Amino acid sequence: MENMQNSAGIDPSSVAQQIAACEMEIQKGMIGQREIIRQVMLAMLTGGNVLLEGMPGLGKTRLVSTIGKVFDLPFKRIQFTPDLMPSDVTGTNIIIKNEKGSSFSFERGPIFANLILADEINRATPKTQSALLEAMQEHTVTVGNDSHILAEPFFVLATQNPIENEGTYPLPEAQLDRFMFKILVHFPSKEELKDIVALTEGIQEPVIQKKMDGEGLMAARALVNQIPIADAVLDYLLEIVMETHAPNPYIREGASPRAAQSLIRAARAKAFLEGRFNVSFQDVEEMAYPVLRHRIISSFDAISEGLSEDHIIREILLKKKSTLIQGG
Repeated sequence: MENMQNSAGIDPSSVAQQIAACEMEIQKGMIGQREIIRQVMLAMLTGGNVLLEGMPGLGKTRLVSTIGKVFDLPFKRIQFTPDLMPSDVTGTNIIIKNEKGSSFSFERGPIFANLILADEINRATPKTQSALLEAMQEHTVTVGNDSHILAEPFFVLATQNPIENEGTYPLPEAQLDRFMFKILVHFPSKEELKDIVALTEGIQEPVIQKKMDGEGLMAARALVNQIPIADAVLDYLLEIVMETHAPNPYIREGASPRAAQSLIRAARAKAFLEGRFNVSFQDVEEMAYPVLRHRIISSFDAISEGLSEDHIIREILLKKKSTLIQGG
């Protein structure tokens, strides 16, 4: 811990407390969904993009806008619709006429912000969805022959409705893989629903205060990257990812190498927020669900038997945990 503090010049415990204060502030604007808030925070600590899936009206958009206020980050909301064009997202070159003639000038699109809410992303066509690929991975936007660098920190938090809903287009695998987490937003309990109704019907909206800025978030990310991971834990993590490629009647296609990278970063961030400076086996197991559930493609057998990706992941973890115990 002292080495981390000396190399970064800041106190890791103080930063962890700041992040905890951010979580508490976000909860003021949300009813329930604490686990979802925690997972979004973990992604932000590692620079990962997040895909939130749930039925309309569950507060996905409210969550993202609240995060923008807490971190005081420039925030843009892009409403994805079937007629949205790629240039509506990235921007376009426009012709400017002056005394010397005509020239092109780049008109920036809404993607040029720190926090992007891609609302109902799977209602846009695949062509428009692909306009986000470069920004999500390289944090640059290329229009014509010119590349434009996006300001840091940069996050895409996308919401999507279940693909069974009318008017939705499945996200391509290449884009899904660029989301660090896929988080499932479930319907609230009866008590939570009662509090939601009270919050939105005649009661004054809570005042959301800034708790951290972009610079502080980047410093926290640097600390998370320093957290060590033991060889045994790393091997366990890699075996979980490799198991998605082993013969399995319920998996048509396994996770990519990017899944292993995301799982390492997520486990480190979880350990950091819990005040630990080492990654545990449990960190890996808990983070496997949001990291892998959108990166494995279920087979026809799994779909016909009604097995979710989470069920498949759970079976993989049970198998690997049993092997770990026997080996220990």
